[in-house]
Amino acid sequence: MASTAAVPFWRSAGMTYITYSNICASLVRNCLKEPYKSEAISREKVHFAVSKWADGKPEKPSLRSDSPE
Repeated sequence: MASTAAVPFWRSAGMTYITYSNICASLVRNCLKEPYKSEAISREKVHFAVSKWADGKPEKPSLRSDSPE
């Protein structure tokens, strides 16, 4: 039996919820006035470390960032 429930519009557009949420958050940040806009944009940047594991031990981590800088 097929479900007749409505599909969220972000799903029907081929996006994940995280992608949809990131787009909405970016739009809200860009609508803010200064100084709130620059503060919100600076909090947007994310930095993280990725470590590959070999023989049960982590190798040297590489630092990554999602900001386009």
